[in-house]
Amino acid sequence: MSKFDGNALRSLAFACMFAGAAGGMALPQAALAQPAAAVRGLPDFTDLVDQVGPSVVNIRTVEKASSRASANGMDEEMMEFFRRFGVPIPNVPRQQRPQRPQDDEQPRGVGSGFILTADGFVMTNAHVVDGADEVIVTLTDKREFKARIIGADKRTDVAVVKIEATGLPAVKVGDVGRLRVGEWVMAIGSPFGLENTVTAGIVSAKQRDTGDYLPFIQTDVAINPGNSGGPLINMRGEVVGINSQIYSRSGGFMGISFAIPMDEAIRVSEQLRASGRVTRGRIGVQIGQVTKDVAESIGLGKAQGALVTGVEAGSPADKAGVEAGDIITRFDGKSIEKVADLPRLVGNTKPGTKSTMTVFRRGASRDLGITIAEIEPDKPAAKTAEREEKPKASAAAQQMGLAVTELSDAQKKELKIKGGVLVATATEAAARAGLREGDVILAIANTEVSGVKEFEAVLAKADKNKSINVLYRRGEWAQYALIRPGR
Repeated sequence: MSKFDGNALRSLAFACMFAGAAGGMALPQAALAQPAAAVRGLPDFTDLVDQVGPSVVNIRTVEKASSRASANGMDEEMMEFFRRFGVPIPNVPRQQRPQRPQDDEQPRGVGSGFILTADGFVMTNAHVVDGADEVIVTLTDKREFKARIIGADKRTDVAVVKIEATGLPAVKVGDVGRLRVGEWVMAIGSPFGLENTVTAGIVSAKQRDTGDYLPFIQTDVAINPGNSGGPLINMRGEVVGINSQIYSRSGGFMGISFAIPMDEAIRVSEQLRASGRVTRGRIGVQIGQVTKDVAESIGLGKAQGALVTGVEAGSPADKAGVEAGDIITRFDGKSIEKVADLPRLVGNTKPGTKSTMTVFRRGASRDLGITIAEIEPDKPAAKTAEREEKPKASAAAQQMGLAVTELSDAQKKELKIKGGVLVATATEAAARAGLREGDVILAIANTEVSGVKEFEAVLAKADKNKSINVLYRRGEWAQYALIRPGR
């Protein structure tokens, strides 16, 4: 301890003794002032709540009981809870399943949203309104409106609904580019159905890559089921994101929440309001990550870009001369730092646009001209009648949280693939890796699989204590996932 520190402590002790001798043990005024100043420095969210609170709405959905019946008799809202948080879905014995009239309407779920325009356009998450027969929007003044779904985009999890009202308090949209890591933010929503709940925290990270079309904003704001679709608000009272996902092993808040950046959400909402759907560009390539070892071995230098693992016949990439093994390093002048950058850039390009793409091939870079095509909607391969029977998973597959079924010849032809297996269920490790029902697994542990038998054989030989890479396809796009077995 320095001499100055020792003197300061002795002075403080003397002051305390003097105060005690005078009949009280009060600390010196200077010592009391320091904590008070620190308290005054904490953020105050009260004005923000008054400002933005009236723009936040509660969204309640209703679905006919006949359309809500699940394979194991479990309530659809609870099924959604298990699916979103990677919890294994239990099997409810038939005699314990609740009986409901087939023509009855039942509450399906509760979410949040916020008023985008004064004439009644409301923004929320696509999964909040997905499958709903009726959407009811409740304002903070307790007025209720039946909403009309304008459009929903599952790829970005953004939806827009419309209520017949005017003069509503619309939110102010903030500039996500100004948002900084460490900045205070606030959320308002309906966690577990508790309306107008306010939570706060800081921005933990930006551009967080989760394998989806959007780079998420990561925060430590408390978000729980029911908060979905609510706004993430900065200290200027501007909405910078839509609260969409949480990372959880239990279904509860664990300090990691994800929000859709508002600039991306606005771009999607404008298309939904104009046409009810979102159009995206595609070039027809399957891509994978460029590892450091690969980059060094081929002379690329650093690990960047997207490795082309396959080119669809007749696609824009095929016509442009893209080859398997090429590494796409730039698109329309923008650098591809990681593999997820390419589908986002291409997806945000209007179909029909003529673009330039730089590829690295056999030690040299070259520019290729390419005309962007339109991506097709996700094909509902997972919901065909051909897979009604329950799949049986091996012990190795169960450990990964996977159950797969064979692809029919018709499905292979439709998807334009020669082999692979269809994901029937994805829980635990597989769900955490991003896999979900309806995905098509093309390869596992760097080995292509033609069917279930080969899939099981490869999985049986793999080291169960190590991560296993999976090449899978969702809609028109192929990507890699790394399944890390739970300890």
